[in-house]
Amino acid sequence: MAETHKPPEKFTLRMRRYDPESGQAPYWDEHTIELEPHRSVLEGILQAKAEFDGSIGIRCSCRAAICGSCGVRINGEPGLACHTHLDHARASAKDGAIEVEPMGNMPVIKDMIVDMDAVHWKKVQRVTPWLINEGPQPEREHIVSRESMVDITQTMACIQCGACVSDCLAMEVDPGFIGPAALAKAYRFVGDPRDEEQRERLLDLSEDPQGLYDCTHCFKCVEACPKDVNPMGQIMRLRRIAGNDQHIVDRNNGERHEQAFVTLVKDSGLLHEAELLPRSYGGNSWFGKFHPAAGKELLSSLPVAIRGVMKRKMSIKIALFGHKIPKQDLDAVKKIYAKIESKPERYELNLYVSGEDEEEAA
Repeated sequence: MAETHKPPEKFTLRMRRYDPESGQAPYWDEHTIELEPHRSVLEGILQAKAEFDGSIGIRCSCRAAICGSCGVRINGEPGLACHTHLDHARASAKDGAIEVEPMGNMPVIKDMIVDMDAVHWKKVQRVTPWLINEGPQPEREHIVSRESMVDITQTMACIQCGACVSDCLAMEVDPGFIGPAALAKAYRFVGDPRDEEQRERLLDLSEDPQGLYDCTHCFKCVEACPKDVNPMGQIMRLRRIAGNDQHIVDRNNGERHEQAFVTLVKDSGLLHEAELLPRSYGGNSWFGKFHPAAGKELLSSLPVAIRGVMKRKMSIKIALFGHKIPKQDLDAVKKIYAKIESKPERYELNLYVSGEDEEEAA
């Protein structure tokens, strides 16, 4: 809990200013404000706006970390300006000045205000963010088990602040990627037993080249989320349901890629990268490399492989024969697989569903 009895202190705010209509390049603007250390960065920005420069642009509403409006980057990290204390922000600043700039992966409207409609909300609309149930309706209400609703509660905690979108590395490389916020929203309905189009939703997202298999597992969205929604975890759950439950084999080779990954680690204890590509395209076995689709991909990747060998980032021996680990270590890996695969059903944990891997001894 923050200490609220400390006297006001001086803080330096270094804000990234930009007005596209002015034709000028972005620049940094510094102001010194005076507030108690437990007060928020948003309060500091509003004080600077009120006392020094009324043209400072910042979007805000509730000031209580509920509406998600004041998402910005503070010292290079995404967060809610109203939920970040001035003393904490100063402690993480490089030179004592708190740097505030607009979120990434979205066009800047003015200063710290980004165009959420152009990216964030457009992608949320892409996943059909409403319940689809056109069958006979009950007289009073749908009866849904508590477990089913608890399962989707974590995704429902999202306040649409866009912090995960701002830090998504996949979107930096591929702006068309549906993104972590929208895919987390998709799980809210895929996981809802009242929705009648689970398979259709998953098929759509799996077949989209910029859909659920475009995520790179970088964990940046997990770290960025102020509400512990764990967007990457929700994307992985979409994949598991699509591949393991609905048995959707997508045209992007996402499902085959994951199956090949799992098999290679199970068989050798470590990932055999050179085998992963041909198995993803040609089939989950040693013979996959002889499939025409796999051969085409292997040929296209040959220049990259040659550069890797020349710069000693790749080993021809490992590429041909894979990694080797001690037998006892490989046996330990196989025991982990055997234990997981022996379970009668998949047990998913999230922020609201907890448990222990081992059952308590009677």
